[in-house]
Formats: sequence, structure tokens, C-alpha cells
Amino acid sequence: MKVLVINAGSSSLKYQLIDMENEHVLAKGLAERIGIEGSQVSYEADGKEEIVVKEKLEDHGDALNIIIKELLDPEVGVIDKIEEIDAVGHRTVHGGEEFTESVKIDDKVIQKMEEYSDLAPLHNPANLMGIRAMQELLPDVPEVAVFDTAFHSTMPDYAYIYSIPYEFYKDYDIRKYGFHGTSHKFVALEAAKMMGKPIDELKIITCHLGNGSSIAAIENGKSIDTSMGFSPLAGLVMGTRSGDIDPSIIFYLNSKGYSMQQLNNILNNKSGALGISGVSSDFRDIEKAANEGNERAILTLRKFCYRIRTMIGAYVAAMDGVDCIVFTGGIGENSFLDRAQICRKLSFFGVKLDRYRNREETGTRFISTDESKVKVMVIKTNEELMIARETIEHIND
Repeated sequence: MKVLVINAGSSSLKYQLIDMENEHVLAKGLAERIGIEGSQVSYEADGKEEIVVKEKLEDHGDALNIIIKELLDPEVGVIDKIEEIDAVGHRTVHGGEEFTESVKIDDKVIQKMEEYSDLAPLHNPANLMGIRAMQELLPDVPEVAVFDTAFHSTMPDYAYIYSIPYEFYKDYDIRKYGFHGTSHKFVALEAAKMMGKPIDELKIITCHLGNGSSIAAIENGKSIDTSMGFSPLAGLVMGTRSGDIDPSIIFYLNSKGYSMQQLNNILNNKSGALGISGVSSDFRDIEKAANEGNERAILTLRKFCYRIRTMIGAYVAAMDGVDCIVFTGGIGENSFLDRAQICRKLSFFGVKLDRYRNREETGTRFISTDESKVKVMVIKTNEELMIARETIEHIND
């Protein structure tokens, strides 16, 4: 069975075609600048060089038409006929309280996603563009929506409720939802395999660290808390997002003449690592500046690691222990310095990092010592594969 995985943004569309018989990626690529001048589609078939098609893309339908054309191309294609695509899995962001797991897409699902667009205005409308374009192109192929929020729907009410008037939750659905759920679920399952134990017997803390970062506490296979909240703005220090701050700061800056629109832009696009360092939102640039003695870059990294470390401590308390800690995402997988700094003060509950494994080795692996009471590991996330697996599971719902 072959599954086409789609991750549609407002002006971009990432895709992979995966053969689920062996979970092998047959082809992948990215459509960029959809509806904007300079649009193009990259396409890379397994074992072949990447090609780039530079054509005007008016909408997501145009992008998908080119993608399908390349998949069928006699020279670089990986399928002989369109009917070989058995299902389509869509990365979808916000399922609210309605969708607590992945779901086969129909008109009712689309209607609900539209209703939840107010909760995810940058993501759900874009996801719907991809869904509608795919429906027009392959109307007879079943499609599944895999929601970022679904994995965290197992949080208990005392973890997701905010301490504001309860009517705001009942009337406007204001609560913690959490995001990056597909990644957290994938690496938690992989961690259980590495531990050689059923996931329902483990307490796992997963750290998805990148330009957007979040942590999840996963007890017996279920998310019981996570750092992102009502929106992806909450939680840790991120590339350009502030993470948790005192809400009074908003009112104070508003009194100083900043409009709510300006403040929204500042908190989402000009804060976080960029805001503190003044260097970049890219942690590689910040690490370079820190190594050169830039004090604000040094402060940024210390703040970033401190917030992660204290959140890990909080989740150890929430689960009354932890069996393993997982690092994933662009920073989690690649920055041995940040991993070392985060773990440096976790020794009190049994974390012992192996410097060689952490710094010299690469890929998915244990980075704790054999004697470490709490195991620490790096796992390369694979959200596309998780979406494909979820698609197969829910295709006949």
C-alpha cells in the first residue's frame, strides 16, 4: 500500500510518497511560494538526483498537479499509474476537542476544521487548501487528517484548564491543547522499542527542540502534559516565539502605545532566541556568536536550556519519576552542547550523560551511560511516517 503524505502551508506544500509494505520513502519534495512570484516544486525520487520544476503555481492544486506528474514520469517517476496511490494522509494542526485521534476526511470533518480555524488561523485554512486540492485531483482516494493536537487530548482536565473564568472554556474553547503531537508520539514509540519495554509501562519525557519547541510528559503511552498551550506561542523559548511570559507585560506595553496587532507580531516573530540575542533565530548562528564571546548569545543559550531543564523537572514531578528522556527536532538531534547543558543538572534523579556518545556519535542512539538510572536518547523524528501509519490505521473508519 502506498500513502501520499501532504503537509500544506499557506504558500508551501511538503510531500512524501511512502510504500507502507516496508515503510520506504519512494519520493519526496517541496512546493514553494505558491501564489507568489518565483514558485517552484522540488522532486526527489529514491536513489536519484533532485530536480526542480520552476512553474507558476496559482494554488495548491497547481502544485499537486506537478507533483503527480513527476510521480508518473517515465524517467524519474516511482509509480506507473495514479491508482497506485492508495490513500492520502494530511498533517492537520488543530482538532480542538472534537478530534481526539486521526480521522477519515469527509464533509463533516472539513466543516469542523473550518470552525476550528479561529483557533489556528495560520494553519487550519492552509491544511484545508491541501485537502480540497487533493479531493479535486484524486476524488476516489480516501484521505485521513492527522491532527497535531490529538495526541495531547489525553491530558487530564487539571492539566489543560486555565485559571481564568470557566465560562471562557465553555463558551470559547479556551484551554491548553498542545502541539507537535505527531512527533512526540513517534519518538515515544521509538523510545519504548529502544528500552525493550511496552510503552504502557514507561514514563517518558520527549523534548522536540527546533525553531518551534515543546516538551511532553508521556505516562503509560499517554500525554499527560505538554509545554505548548492554547497556541504554539506558549511554553519554551523558541526561535522567534516568546514562550511563557507574565500576561501583564502585554497590558503594560499596550499602555506604552503598542497596538495588540504589533504585540502579537512581536511575541510570535521578534521574540524568543532572536529577541534575546539580537543575532538570529537560528540557534547555529547563536552558538557561533556565543563561542565568539557575544554575551547576549550566551544568555540566550543559558535561558533556552534553563527553561527546558526546569520543565523536565516539573514533568518528573507530574509523573512521580521518569524512565527516559528523548531529544528530537533540529536542535535536539544536532546540538550536543545544548543536550549537555540541559542534562548537566539532572543528576539528582539519576541522569548520567556519556560525553562520547553525546558528542561524537550520530543518529538515533542512547547518549547516557550504561549505568545511568534514567536513560537519555536522541531519536530522529519522522512525522511523515507517523502520518502514513495513522492513515493506514484509520483509512477504513
